Amino acid sequence: MSDLHTTTLGEQGSPVVFCHGLFGQGKNWTQIGKALAASHRVTLVDMPDHGQSPWSERLDYEAMADAVAGVIDEPAALVGHSMGGKAAMLAALRHPERVERLVVVDVSPVQYRSADEFRGFIDAMLGMDLGAIGSRADADAALADAVPNPGVRAFLLQSLRREADGWRWLPNLEMLRRDLDVLRGFPETDAVYEGPVLWIGGSDSGYVRDEFVPAMEARFPRVRRVTIKGAGHWVHSEQPKVFTEVLSRFLDA
Repeated sequence: MSDLHTTTLGEQGSPVVFCHGLFGQGKNWTQIGKALAASHRVTLVDMPDHGQSPWSERLDYEAMADAVAGVIDEPAALVGHSMGGKAAMLAALRHPERVERLVVVDVSPVQYRSADEFRGFIDAMLGMDLGAIGSRADADAALADAVPNPGVRAFLLQSLRREADGWRWLPNLEMLRRDLDVLRGFPETDAVYEGPVLWIGGSDSGYVRDEFVPAMEARFPRVRRVTIKGAGHWVHSEQPKVFTEVLSRFLDA
């Protein structure tokens, strides 16, 4: 079994396991999870080095995938966004007997050219003087210049926790920055996952492109691609109603 922190919603129906992206937490999926909980047993996972899950010494997609597979005790639908999507894909390839179907959200099994945006976020987060912060408003102001988009800033600040001795970041930022190039890639594998796959992209995002289709189909031959209009990289938070409808149809097919 995995030592990852999980939250469960719902008590009946088929199991669905959610994996978040970089800087996130399992609770980022709460809105979607609650929408499914009447008819599914939902598990929200804190990925390694995030949320309340343990920190590791290096970023490793294989270890991440195996840890995710470890929380699955019966064949489940596995849903992953961005970093969590790559981990979910690899979990399906490495442990197909545990993944009944797969949903990949706004990411592809390819090497992306740049992680500069994410590196900038980490630098900004590490650069904050946490000792000088008295409130979340202070934290928001301290991050505003480096991260001008208020939605992205609010997302990052969800991982800032106030404790008795002050503030701390939940993600393992120093390690994530050091190994960020690993995050851009996808491990080489000859494995093929034969189960049904839903590949969801945002129309305003560049993470799912026509040029990535051959790489996806080579590993996931039963893939169906859906593009959600009016959404960028964080598809499920930008268009939650449409996303939930698309996801529900696939889960119940």
